[in-house]
Amino acid sequence: MIITTTNSIEGKNITQYCGVVIGEAIMGANVFKDLFASIRDIVGGRSGAYEAELTKARQIAFEEIEREAHMLGADAVVGVDLDYEVVGQNGSMLMVSISGTAVKLS
Repeated sequence: MIITTTNSIEGKNITQYCGVVIGEAIMGANVFKDLFASIRDIVGGRSGAYEAELTKARQIAFEEIEREAHMLGADAVVGVDLDYEVVGQNGSMLMVSISGTAVKLS
């Protein structure tokens, strides 16, 4: 399935709009990850633990929009928008939200 941030797909015609599809994933950050991320903030560098969680959340959200689009009989998802948020008490959770429009192509 084609998933794109653009509103069209080169060489393809959109024949039907099937509806908006949404994928969301919220990942909790545990105490140890927070501790090591704090150390990274002090000494510099990237937080591999948080990056891994963001990657995992993004993959889950993409799988959800693809599954929803497939259930609607779509060939592609266009106009995809990705949002990242910190949620929960004290910002203890990472959220990835992805939305787009499921379409049929010719």
